[in-house]
This record gives sequence, structure tokens and C-alpha cells, in this order.
Amino acid sequence: MEGIISFGNKRNYEDFKKQIPNSVLPLFDSIRKFCFSLGENVVEDVRMHRIVFCKSITFRWFADIESQKEGVIIKIQKSRKEPIQIIQISKKQKILEFGNIIKEAFDEIH
Repeated sequence: MEGIISFGNKRNYEDFKKQIPNSVLPLFDSIRKFCFSLGENVVEDVRMHRIVFCKSITFRWFADIESQKEGVIIKIQKSRKEPIQIIQISKKQKILEFGNIIKEAFDEIH
């Protein structure tokens, strides 16, 4: 699968998603799919407890996603000069409610 890079621990999304609560997995999957839909230059870095989405090989991250028992926490970075924005999404919400914020971060990150 293109766009997937893992450093050191060699984890992939299939391994990672085993630790996501089943009730949160559809939300997490929809966020992941949305991030990939932003462009061909989206890179996924699977880490121990979260997944970080970066823009191209420069690895300027725009979304850091971590599952919780009742939802997902997304840290958004638009630039290194602005503070990181933290969004908490419950499993009852849809990614479309927050998609503009993630897309804006993707567009603005350099």
C-alpha cells in the first residue's frame, strides 16, 4: 500500500488497529480514509499508540490521531508557529464535522 511508512518498530495499520476498541474503529477508519483523500503526498507513520499523517516526505505532520475508549483525539498542526489544536471526537460524531479543520491544516503545512 502506498503512502505508508513506519520507522523503527515496523508496525502497520493492520497490527495497530487491533488495539482500537471495536466501537471506535469505524470512526478511526473514516478519519484515516479522509486523511489519505487529501492528496497523493499524504504519508502515514504508524507509531506505538497513535498514527501521524504527514505531508510528503518532508514529514511536516498535520494530523496526529489517537484512539480512546469513547472516541478519537486528533492533534492538528497548521504550522510550527501556531499552537497545536486538539479535537476530541466521540464515536457518535462523523469526521465530516471536522474535515475542514484537517484539510485546512493539510493545505497550510509546509
